[in-house]
Amino acid sequence: MPNGSHNNENAASAVTRHFRAPGRINIIGEHTDYNDGFVLPTNTALYTTVSAVGRADYCISATSEALRDRGKFRLGNNKLSTMPQWLTYIAGVAAELEKEGVPLTGAALDIDGDLPIGGGLSSSASLELATARAFMALAGVDLDIDTLATVCQLAEIHHAGVNCGIMDQYSVAGGKPGAAMLLDCRSLETKFVALPDTLSMVVTDSGVKHQHPESGYNDRAAECMKAVSLLQQANSGVRALRDVNTDQLDAEKSRLGNVLYRRARHVVSENTRTLAAYSALAEGDVIALGALVRASHDSLRDDYDVSCKSIEMLIELTAGCDGVIGSRMVGGGFGGCVLSIVEKKATESVVKRIRTDYGNIIGCEPWVHVVSAAGAAGEFEPE
Repeated sequence: MPNGSHNNENAASAVTRHFRAPGRINIIGEHTDYNDGFVLPTNTALYTTVSAVGRADYCISATSEALRDRGKFRLGNNKLSTMPQWLTYIAGVAAELEKEGVPLTGAALDIDGDLPIGGGLSSSASLELATARAFMALAGVDLDIDTLATVCQLAEIHHAGVNCGIMDQYSVAGGKPGAAMLLDCRSLETKFVALPDTLSMVVTDSGVKHQHPESGYNDRAAECMKAVSLLQQANSGVRALRDVNTDQLDAEKSRLGNVLYRRARHVVSENTRTLAAYSALAEGDVIALGALVRASHDSLRDDYDVSCKSIEMLIELTAGCDGVIGSRMVGGGFGGCVLSIVEKKATESVVKRIRTDYGNIIGCEPWVHVVSAAGAAGEFEPE
């Protein structure tokens, strides 16, 4: 980055451009992405929006309307320890884009949107992709989806301190309207399947917010890595839990111990469930889909230990609603949202009951959202 006399922030174009990135709903395939596994996300029409104006002083200034906060940093001199957490995501995106050769000269960003923060709908990846799209557009550079998603994933790992997989970033970068994406998180190969018109996906916020670096998310990633290192002692071909089958896992139960065995069992079984869920959607078998979603939650609760009391109350409540064929927690865990797969004709009654009954439990009306499967992050013209 040049260090010359470019200190006039108004030297860049004063034209304001607008970018948005959707939230991500993972139908099934939780905690499999950082284990090289399979995931089945779709996007929803809730967005992080970024209004961007170019600057020529090699500074990034940002205002978060939702957090009522603002911050500023100089490109190439990102002192992340002094930044609020939300700004580290932006600084990370800038740093990783520069490593890819994207010539950044600065920007003023106004960040807003209607995507709840910390609700398990990947507000972090949404912020990363909206910001990345803004930076690239101002620089006149485009990147392919694989590179763009990887840049944003590395921003979260290296700069925000979250040892995440690539699912969230890839879904937000490359999703298609009306469809779910089966993503192989090792090869980055994708297949899309249409979401049936007979179903709705209802998302309810438990009211318990999570923040990945402070939660057990990184602990789970570390436990999976430890399990892999032990499994490699008996199976040299194991690179990740993706490479392990049930028989191999059961044979090494004593080597792993109870905790690591259960962590690995969740990932191994979740990969199988994810592939089966893709087939169920392709075949229109909603009953099978519902059973797989329910089994996914049981595994997340019992083997991965990432649920909490509020999530379990919400799961129990939705399970008792007529028309709900399956519910599970979504996101990294330790709070966040519950996804319910609902017969479309029952959507209105299910939403009403959740608002009433769960509202009585928590003392206020919960946030409930019916998913509208959206496309990828990009530039847009506001109405």
